[in-house]
Parts: sequence; C-alpha cells; structure tokens
Amino acid sequence: MTEQIIFYILLGIITFDFALERTLSFLNNRSSKQPIPKELKGIYDDEQYVKSQNYQSEVSEFNSLSATFSFVLLFLAIYNGWFGLLDAWVRNFSPLSLMTPLIFFGILFVVSDVIGTPFSIYRNFVIEAKYGFNKMTVRTYFFDKLKSCILMLIFGGLLLGTLVYLVNAIGRDFWLYFWSVMTVFVLFANLFYTTLILPLFNKLTPLEEGELKNAIHLYSEKVKFPLTNIFVMDGSKRSSKGNAFFSGFGKRKKVVLFDTLIEKHSTEELTAVFAHEVGHFKKKHIIFSTLFSISLIGLMLFLFSRLAYMAEVSWALGGQVSTLHLNLLAFGILYSPVSTFWGIIGKALSRKNEYEADAYAKETYAAKPLIEGLKKMSSDQLSNLTPHPAYVFVHYSHPPLKERINAMER
Repeated sequence: MTEQIIFYILLGIITFDFALERTLSFLNNRSSKQPIPKELKGIYDDEQYVKSQNYQSEVSEFNSLSATFSFVLLFLAIYNGWFGLLDAWVRNFSPLSLMTPLIFFGILFVVSDVIGTPFSIYRNFVIEAKYGFNKMTVRTYFFDKLKSCILMLIFGGLLLGTLVYLVNAIGRDFWLYFWSVMTVFVLFANLFYTTLILPLFNKLTPLEEGELKNAIHLYSEKVKFPLTNIFVMDGSKRSSKGNAFFSGFGKRKKVVLFDTLIEKHSTEELTAVFAHEVGHFKKKHIIFSTLFSISLIGLMLFLFSRLAYMAEVSWALGGQVSTLHLNLLAFGILYSPVSTFWGIIGKALSRKNEYEADAYAKETYAAKPLIEGLKKMSSDQLSNLTPHPAYVFVHYSHPPLKERINAMER
C-alpha cells in the first residue's frame, strides 16, 4: 500500500468519524425535543423540562463547535504535513532515539491542552454554571489541570518510553511484552485508583455512623456481601451532580458515594443504589469488564505491530523517514473504526450489566426506591429523557431511564 493511499485513508477516516458523530448528535438533540414519555411523568414540571431541553441543546451545540474546530485542525495538520514537519524538527533537536517520541508526543499533548483549555473553561464556567452544576473555583480548575498533566507526564511517559524500548530491543514481538506491561498497569489502576489517584483530586471520608450506614450494613449481611470500605467523596467541590461507583477487587474493593447523592436522596433510595453496586460485584461485572479491556489492548497492540515498521505510514503523515511516533500517531487514526466497533460492543455489554445490577437490586432489596432514586438523579442532572436510539446504540453505557424503569416494573 502506497503512502498516497494511506494518506487518503487517514483523511477519509477522520472525515467519516466527524460526519457520523455530528449526525448522531443532531438526531439526539432533535429527539430531546419530544414530550415526556408517560412512564416518566412527574420527573419534571413543564418549566424544568424546558430547562433540561435547553441544557441538552446548548451542550450539543457547544460540542459540535468544539468537534468541528478539532476536526478542521486535524484535517489541516494531515493534509499539510504538519506532523512530518514537527517530526523533522524534533529529530534535529533530539538525536536520541528514545527521547524523540517522548518529545514529539509531549509537544502534541501541550498543544492539544492549550487549544482545548478555552473550550473546557467555557463548558464549565459558562454552560455548567448557567444551569447550576459547576461548583469549581478557578483555582480548583487549574490545580486539577496541573495535577492531571503531571500524572499524564509520569504514567504516559513511562508507558511510551517502555513501548519505544521494546520496539527497538525486541522487534515485531514487542506487542506481547508490552501487552504484559499494560495488563499490570490496568490491574494496578483498578486496585489502587481510589487509594492513590482519586485522593489527589477529592477527599474520601468513611461513611459516618447513622441510619444510612446501619441500613447498608444490614443489607450487606443479608446478601453476604463482605463490606469493608464505603466512602463519601466531596463531589460537591466540583459539581452538583451526584453519582456512586464501585472500584477494586478483593480486600481493596471500595464503594464510593458522592456527598451530593447523599444530600438529595433518602436512606431507602441510597441503599437501593448501594444494592445496585453490589449487583455489579456479585455478577462479576468489574472482572469481566477488566478482562474485556485487557483483551482489546492486546488486539490493538497486535494490529499496531503489523504497522509499526511500515515506512509508508510515516510518509503519509509527511515524514521524511520512518519513525515509530509517526506510525503510532497514524495507527491511532487507522484504528478508529475498529475502536468504534468494539466500543459499540462494550457499550452493549455495559447496558446489559446495568440491567442485571438493577434486577439484582430489585430481587434483594426493592425496585421502587431504586426507580425513585434514578428519577431524582435524572431530574437533578437535567438528563435527556428521550435519547435517539442510534445515539444510545453507539454511546450509552447505561440504558435510558425509561427502559430501566420498564425492565424493573415487569
């Protein structure tokens, strides 16, 4: 395959992705204008429902603007060979083969972050603030960005450096060794995220003694769930939106409840949400999701190993010589259709898991408080109650509220 063909394939993929996303976004935004389904009557009054529709529309329009800007910039960068020019400059600046990819991607990361920051600021401090969601101060926002950048430089740099070393030292079979590295990294992240990473951004405190903790302990004893760690996270530091999640394996498993969730829900509703999270544990969803992710990483690395040494791929991006970092960048685009396909499969499995966790909560606790809790969360977050089926198919990791309620009421 010549570099000219690869060049046009790259442009074709990013154009198709952009057109697909904009079409899905348009359909979803139009679908949000529908009347409230009869199953969801009472979640919003008329004024609140108009507010939710305005929020969905404003977010959709903003995302379209941001995505269009990114698409045009990426299209121009590929079309004009800007990545090849950057590669030539970096190779002149850094003759060390190990450092060249690190500097190349480091520059792209900084440029991308600088370009994306104004959009992020507008989304948080204008749109989210307008609808009462944003609780971040400017200081918190920039400290979060600083800490995120440091973590990206540390972990991203270590992983990229390891990949470069293995490619140079081992040859085509590098993917097997790096897959092992990534497997360890994914398991480490799952085990220690709430212990090492999350506390850098949020404060976790053990759930206080009281009615809620007693209710959760009684439920845990009933279903023989080995409850060891349940924490409250100061989500209100950044947003008024509430959430809950389960993290880790074995003795390191944790259930985290946002303080905003606790403030707005009854003990019964919160216990039902907890039962839903226990359902994920009992059904081994976290383990299967982790294995699925690790398998996809292996597939991606195997496919990359087929392209890693093709000079034509680097030339398609304007490179004068074949380099690992140009091939890696091009592969990220070429892999996009595969990523989209497996992303759809992953989202479908995730929606199935949510139905199973809901059913578990219904069976072992009760459906009504979980339904009421989900309704409150949807109302508080101005959620789209009538998403377009195509958008759900591609993007939703959770079933739409109406489908979840119908499943629990059957």
